[in-house]
Amino acid sequence: MDLRALRLRGGPRRLFAAGAAVAVLAGVGTWTAVASDGTPPVHRTDRPMAIDGVRIDTSYFTSGPGDRRRPAVLLAHGFGGSKQDVRAQAEDLARDGFAVLTWSARGFGRSTGEIGLNDPEGEVKDVSKLIDWLAVQPQVELDGPGDPRVGVAGASYGGAVALLAAGHDERVDAIAPAITYWNLADALFPNGVFKKLWAGIFVNSGGGCAKFRPDLCRMYERVAESGTPDRAARDLLEARSPSAVATRIKVPTLLTQGQTDSLFPLGQADAAAAAIRANGAPVDVDWIAGGHDGGDLEAARVQSRTRAWFERYLGNDKAAATGPAFRVTRTGGVDSTDGATLLSGAGSDRYPGLESGLEPVALSGREQRFANPAGAVPPAVSALPGLGAGAGLSQLSALGVGVSLDFPGQYARFESAPVRSDLRITGSPKVTVQVRSTSDDAVLFAKVYDVAADGTRSVLPSQLVTPVRVEGARAGKDVTLTLPAIDHKVEQGHRLRLVLASTDLGYASPAAPATYTVSLTSDLQVPTAPGVRTAASTLPAWVWWLPLAGAAVAAALLLTARRRTAAAPPDPALGDVPLQITGLSKRYARSADRYAVRELSFRVEKGQVLGLLGPNGAGKTTTLRMLMGLIEPDDGEIRVFGQAIRPGAPVLSRVGAFVEGAGFLPHLSGRENLELYWRATGRPAGDAHLDEALEIAGLGDALARAVRTYSQGMRQRLAIAQAMLGLPDLLILDEPTNGLDPPQIREMREVMIRYAAAGRTVIVSSHLLAEVEQSCTHLVVMDRGRLVQAGPVAEIVGSGDTLLIGTAEPVEDPVVEKVAALPGVVSAVRADDGVLVRLAPDGTARDLVVELVRLDVPVASVGPHRRLEDAFLTLIGGSA
Repeated sequence: MDLRALRLRGGPRRLFAAGAAVAVLAGVGTWTAVASDGTPPVHRTDRPMAIDGVRIDTSYFTSGPGDRRRPAVLLAHGFGGSKQDVRAQAEDLARDGFAVLTWSARGFGRSTGEIGLNDPEGEVKDVSKLIDWLAVQPQVELDGPGDPRVGVAGASYGGAVALLAAGHDERVDAIAPAITYWNLADALFPNGVFKKLWAGIFVNSGGGCAKFRPDLCRMYERVAESGTPDRAARDLLEARSPSAVATRIKVPTLLTQGQTDSLFPLGQADAAAAAIRANGAPVDVDWIAGGHDGGDLEAARVQSRTRAWFERYLGNDKAAATGPAFRVTRTGGVDSTDGATLLSGAGSDRYPGLESGLEPVALSGREQRFANPAGAVPPAVSALPGLGAGAGLSQLSALGVGVSLDFPGQYARFESAPVRSDLRITGSPKVTVQVRSTSDDAVLFAKVYDVAADGTRSVLPSQLVTPVRVEGARAGKDVTLTLPAIDHKVEQGHRLRLVLASTDLGYASPAAPATYTVSLTSDLQVPTAPGVRTAASTLPAWVWWLPLAGAAVAAALLLTARRRTAAAPPDPALGDVPLQITGLSKRYARSADRYAVRELSFRVEKGQVLGLLGPNGAGKTTTLRMLMGLIEPDDGEIRVFGQAIRPGAPVLSRVGAFVEGAGFLPHLSGRENLELYWRATGRPAGDAHLDEALEIAGLGDALARAVRTYSQGMRQRLAIAQAMLGLPDLLILDEPTNGLDPPQIREMREVMIRYAAAGRTVIVSSHLLAEVEQSCTHLVVMDRGRLVQAGPVAEIVGSGDTLLIGTAEPVEDPVVEKVAALPGVVSAVRADDGVLVRLAPDGTARDLVVELVRLDVPVASVGPHRRLEDAFLTLIGGSA
């Protein structure tokens, strides 16, 4: 298929372009294309054919001896185009030894008839009549009387007819559909939401509603007016979809789908692959960089792979290199010489689907309320349907540039901690949320942003969103959201941000105003497709010599640094104190006045399990990295058992850490992995205390099994055991319960408590406040790099300066802001059952109640608050 035909040449009409008895009409013409490079000439014959009263304009291409039989290929064009769009590819296939027939579909080019959107009784039947015609051509190889050896290829609209032809006509032997749909109803009405802009472009690209069959025109006008697809509309489109003949498509299929495609996203190809493979047919899947929203369509590579596909499955060439079962194109920056996007390929010998290698990513964020504005205006912006093809906006998205826009007050936002290492997402993330609405139905648009480490840039991968209609939302409903399928690398230190918006430019939202309330009920499950590997490339010479030169420079700097700087002497008074931090500060890189950590001081004693708490960006991870000697502070000091911490300090041998997550060799057992790790430290085997660490971790008989058989919880406990090797006096755990289910979290809590019970010390950073409350003895609360409060858990939770003001009805944000501004009040945040207020030293509950009555706050009760979660919110003033 000629994917170039999908580019916006001459306006939106080009957007999608990529017989029983057949009467050949008068006006037949024959041309011979003479090649100038010595290749055989291509003979082309143009014929209009009469099929069931409709004139279909065709072209027939052959090359070489006229009496030699060869496989045939039917080459279909995209929506809004004609047979001319695939002429170049037809000529190439003819030179390669195929007989090729192209045609303009009903209502396009010089063909007559009404557009039926690949109606089985219209466009699909036309394909069968064209196969009848091929069966009587002397150049075409036959599998039997009236049965030519034939394949069908096409892009977009043409790709769908390739799939439908294979389902309706058993004579089709192989197909290669590209950037197309499996279920047109799902594509235009995803999860019950009308994709209004793409639908409008679709109709206009066909020449307007009058060019379509009347039932299709009436359906479009009805749905466009109401904004809500009905059952009859779905039935009409599903009957014209390949999914309607899913069980009858049993031929080798090469599915090419675009990553930058908000019209027919990757999920359409995934559904097709699953159905056709279930029928026992070979299926390969190829995710290209471009799509209907622009980007690089990789026309030359895709056409080459299509040719190889037909050579193997039509020409019976078993040596034809058809490529891996799964291939995905990945972007790698910009070529400085010509500004072109650099592409590389990754692949696997099996198609992983969209949920392979799921890993949990914890998200933080309380219950949030936001508005669906009257008339759904202004709408949020994700993709610009169809307009990206010329400007390549979706391609720019892969390079960190996007057009996304969300309006304040019209979305909820939940965010992860910075990822500890590069995270490659390949497939569809999933998350479960609870949705409530003041209306019966709610329409939400879910999307996941990649947020830069400094928080200043956010990118919506491929500019894709998932719309969902939640029926019966007034009473509250749990909804599992399947986010758009993408292939995207999240760099170390970046965050993932889940946004649920009430509007989107490309879709129809309810016109009536409503208020939505959304909360999380699960982690974000991210597919990583571990079996997909990027192809290796030859390394330039500088890759080898640059590290050597860098090592030499580093050695020189190290020697001079040793001469310049003397280590701080130990402090005998702190010899038994596991940790003392005094005046610790760390500025952001290239900033003189912006701090990640500022003037932080606290002390940790033996036997404590200390919880390090704070919202995203509070400075927790930076503090831990300084504590482990990974980075140096700008001011202040850290002392562990009286020794000053610096990179490589000997006292760090008394510190064990689980921060980045351990990488284990999957074919070795748990015990073998730990033994190998300890040998790599160079310390005596007797110092490992392996058995004690394993007993504390509680892995039991699983230690003898290969790590590849471990659950996520067992891997996490093995990683904790690795951190415990040598029984360090100070154990640091960063989010140790990430990805664990409730029973595993309980086991991890017991591990920490057992470890500290022997007089050792544990510091744990976690977002699970309820878990911290049960497992920790002491807390350090940080916000914006500073210490907010430190002390025993019971003291912080039971602090008398935190009050819960119970209210008879929900309190709106403007009123909460007025409460926060009252004299004697430090902060006020909304809670499930009222308002949490933190009093200043001069504030009293009596004065507070008087002011609340003056503000007409419907006070139902006043009392001290005892939950860590709410105490934490009041301490940080709601900034989490």
